[in-house]
Amino acid sequence: MTLSWHKVWRLGIKEWWSLARDPVMLGLIVYSFTAGVYIAATAQPDTLSRAALAIVDEDQSPLSLRIRQAFLPPQFMPPEQIALAQLDARLDRGSATFVLVIPAGFQRRVLAGRPAALQLNVDATRMSQAFSGSGYVEQIALGEVAAFVHGAPARAPPVALTVRARFNPALTPSWFGGLMELIGNVTMLSVILSGAALIREREHGTVEHLLAMPVRGVEILLAKLWSMAAVVMLATLVALLVVLRGLLQVGLQGALPLFLLGVALHLFATTSLGILMAATARGMPQFGLLVILVLLPLQMLSGATTPRESIPAVLRELMLLAPTTHFVELSQAILFRGAGIEVVWRPMLALLAIGAVLFALGLARFGTALRPH
Repeated sequence: MTLSWHKVWRLGIKEWWSLARDPVMLGLIVYSFTAGVYIAATAQPDTLSRAALAIVDEDQSPLSLRIRQAFLPPQFMPPEQIALAQLDARLDRGSATFVLVIPAGFQRRVLAGRPAALQLNVDATRMSQAFSGSGYVEQIALGEVAAFVHGAPARAPPVALTVRARFNPALTPSWFGGLMELIGNVTMLSVILSGAALIREREHGTVEHLLAMPVRGVEILLAKLWSMAAVVMLATLVALLVVLRGLLQVGLQGALPLFLLGVALHLFATTSLGILMAATARGMPQFGLLVILVLLPLQMLSGATTPRESIPAVLRELMLLAPTTHFVELSQAILFRGAGIEVVWRPMLALLAIGAVLFALGLARFGTALRPH
């Protein structure tokens, strides 16, 4: 019996109609590829941004004034001068992340060459700002003290390091955050949509209709794969052109058709993974737990949030069996560095092989999943 592509096409259209009647899933798709990408790119930048700083200036000297005026946007909000008695209350309320205390007689001790200290109080519950912000405050304050004492910056060293950022010249954090969020959402939505398409058949009672139709299991499976993959592909294209390139002004370096080819191969693997997980689960709650247990390691160890070189060697090699590792590799190569097919053919081939294995496993479990429990 030969494969009927017409049946695959018609069954895929049926999946679109089922998805159109699911407002929750449609809302998740729209949010994930629009507001979700935008918020992830702009809400938590990797560099310090608009940190709340208060200063207790008990010295009231030209040096302390110079230090107060050195903290400028965009790293810091204009510093507020407070009394020492307000220090604990400001940190407890969270209205200040940093409180710098300049003690009385600070300038006099500095000019006399005697030991002098500044006290920096940090609200460490704001981890994203506390770690990097402490270094910023220390560097700025000590720089102003050195310039005040010596009258001018020290003579430049005979050898200087010139840094040129090739693929993100302005070092804009939203470029990396937005693209990595999009890559993660492609994986998450493709797994959820394909798995939900199978479980929806059991929950809506249409599994008997499928069993009575003159179609093969592979045709039903292919219909679910291509229809859900097409939805994610369209949403990815909208996110790239409207959100990333349009709103965030992200510089996409590589060829868009080549990246979409990589997305298609990745969707082949992840939609097959979603079918396999849905065929194993007995209902939507159990499928949701499987999604959490599977997707979290795939996302965290894929290289999207931290370099793969920092992952333990055993896990690094094991993650070569995961589609997300190869998708992140080819996405960064194409979109960040403008790589061509001669660079990304290996991860593409790996995605095709992983997808074929997952498709075969999902097909093997598909007949069991179609039978009502």
